[in-house]
Amino acid sequence: MSKITIDTDTSRATPAPKPGKRMTVPKIRARKGDPEAEPLVMLTAYTMRQAQLLDAHCDMLLVGDSLGNVIYGLDSTVPVTIEMMINHGAAVVRGSWHAQVTVDMPFGSYEESKEVAFRNASRILKETGASAVKLEGGEAMAETIHFLNARGIPVIGHVGLTPQAINLLGSYRARGRDEAEAAKVLADARAVAEAGAFALVIEGVMEEIADEITESVDIPTIGIGASAKCDGQVLVTEDMLGLFERVPRFVKRYHDLAGEMSDAVERYAAEVRSRSFPTDEQTYRPKG
Repeated sequence: MSKITIDTDTSRATPAPKPGKRMTVPKIRARKGDPEAEPLVMLTAYTMRQAQLLDAHCDMLLVGDSLGNVIYGLDSTVPVTIEMMINHGAAVVRGSWHAQVTVDMPFGSYEESKEVAFRNASRILKETGASAVKLEGGEAMAETIHFLNARGIPVIGHVGLTPQAINLLGSYRARGRDEAEAAKVLADARAVAEAGAFALVIEGVMEEIADEITESVDIPTIGIGASAKCDGQVLVTEDMLGLFERVPRFVKRYHDLAGEMSDAVERYAAEVRSRSFPTDEQTYRPKG
């Protein structure tokens, strides 16, 4: 593995980080037992600059395998590779100083066995500098979560709608609509918590199920299409900033960044074509 050294005093992309202490896994875990604690704020991040802009406002940054959709234009997260996750994870760690950084384990990197999961999870932590991994699945992954946790790898669980299982699920509809499915989601959540996960993402489930999970497990729950009563919330940053026209129902768009970018590019194109850019201010001429 090659090591890249960047001069933070001169690099536009990587200015010197602000002083401060990074959020730790124990601090996040302790939020569950603190009645005065604020809800956890988590957003996805895939690049160094994005991490810089989000870091001060977030407790946690998730390098999600949603980068397959958002960055690479893939139809699902299934084709995402561990190399993709490591490259983006390392960039996010370099761009942050405050938030705890978790990296998703991509499909196929942990399901085979707990030993394979450890090998890949340890590689992710070594090569990114992140402090935790996230993996999807409930009862079936409990043994693996316990194995990783016992060997020094913090894990965030993920239950409910699990995008890596799209070929089995067939759609991205909310889970827990019938009694059997609701019971399965609850059992999965409890199994993940008991196995030693330090937090739990609950995605795309009926609100009452998310509420029951949050009340019944002793680790923080982080909702995405779940409930306002969860111990925290996460969204895909590009969705909440309005970079895509179509977003899931559970997303609130806080900005129209796509519109602003389109307007800016339109003005740039017009100035280039009219030769009004660049001007004297953007060109170099001899002094004197």
